[in-house]
Amino acid sequence: MSGSLVIVAGGSSGIGRGLLEACPWSDARRIDVSRRGAQGCEQLKLDLANPTSWPLVAEMFEREVGGFAGERVAFFHCAGTLTPIGFAGEMDPAAYARSVLLNSAAPQVLGAAFLRAAARSEARCHLVNVGSGAAKNVYAGWSAYCAGKAAADHWVRTAGLEQECRGGRVRLLSVAPGVVATAMQEEIRATPEGDFPDVGTFVDLHEGGILRQPAVVARELWALLDADLENGAVLDLRDA
Repeated sequence: MSGSLVIVAGGSSGIGRGLLEACPWSDARRIDVSRRGAQGCEQLKLDLANPTSWPLVAEMFEREVGGFAGERVAFFHCAGTLTPIGFAGEMDPAAYARSVLLNSAAPQVLGAAFLRAAARSEARCHLVNVGSGAAKNVYAGWSAYCAGKAAADHWVRTAGLEQECRGGRVRLLSVAPGVVATAMQEEIRATPEGDFPDVGTFVDLHEGGILRQPAVVARELWALLDADLENGAVLDLRDA
């Protein structure tokens, strides 16, 4: 049996794919949970913006994590969306609801499911939420995204404290990676200024070569698992 298990929600592209590819645990089984599926690892193809998918992820956690007899487990939650970009009250209601479900509800529901499963394992378990500076900074046009990231951050703070009350079996972190060269950044730059007034700032960051590569960010996220950080810590990679 493998001594390590890595699960990534949203591992088919961007930082999530980088985390799977940069995994430093040579003996790890790697599982991606996403709509498209990541190549080179086990796949659970689900749309995490759809609440009907969440019990299926919970079942996978129970099966793979709850019964895991190896040394260590890591669950990275990277799934998120900026779509739709625009002002609250002016966007398609169904698309807005999907954004709220994926950015705010899914990290909490799936995180809680991971904690339930991890309670039955003797492995050292890590839960890492990929956050955003948008959790603290206000951007017109990103109401669902900003609010969702803030909710996920505070869930990590609270659940981390709760884990310490239970002996600290699972270590939780939420980490804002900074501005990364992903498809999400392409979406931002293609947005009309009327829907996102700060679009020029992100165009300038791209043209100035400020965007970081997902592979670099992934390696830094992995390194945090060995850092001496408070359980439930919320941090920015640019400050780490």
